[in-house]
Amino acid sequence: MPLVIIALLAVAAVLVMWFINIYNGIVTKDNRCDNAWQTIDAQLQRRNDLIPNLVETVKGYAAHESGTFEAVTRARSAVMSATSPEEKMEASNVLSGTLKSLFAVAESYPELKANTNFQQLQTDLTDTENRIVYARQSFNDCVLEYNNAIETFPGNIVAGSKFKMRQGFEVTDAAARQSPQVKF
Repeated sequence: MPLVIIALLAVAAVLVMWFINIYNGIVTKDNRCDNAWQTIDAQLQRRNDLIPNLVETVKGYAAHESGTFEAVTRARSAVMSATSPEEKMEASNVLSGTLKSLFAVAESYPELKANTNFQQLQTDLTDTENRIVYARQSFNDCVLEYNNAIETFPGNIVAGSKFKMRQGFEVTDAAARQSPQVKF
């Protein structure tokens, strides 16, 4: 009889350890998602810090392009005031589009393109945009791993209702999904 009790206690101990191991794995993956999002957030802040200098530099050469400057400023403000990751994702996509317009304006001004301050700001912003792309990919990888952990057996049992699915970055602009047409 005591041998049966010892065996049952051993099985119970193994099950508890197994549950704890799965739970801790899910928490670790959840924390990795948070960390990956914080990396994106830091890069978005870096971009937001660069934009006013870039806009002011371009304004000096193209003062009549006020609509473009206002759109960039509004988009930047939307990123800064967004509270949820989803809102920041959407606002960030809008800001990226307005920055393309700003650079299109700059193309019309050869003396601006030759300005070393503008060139440095443009390089810094391009570098930051590339960092954002890599950080988004890392975030999406973390989200995939986390979502798989809470949806697959036995993680879905351990996760229960405490852990919720996360949303990764997606392309929101349908035109970006289209293949470019190259004509010679």
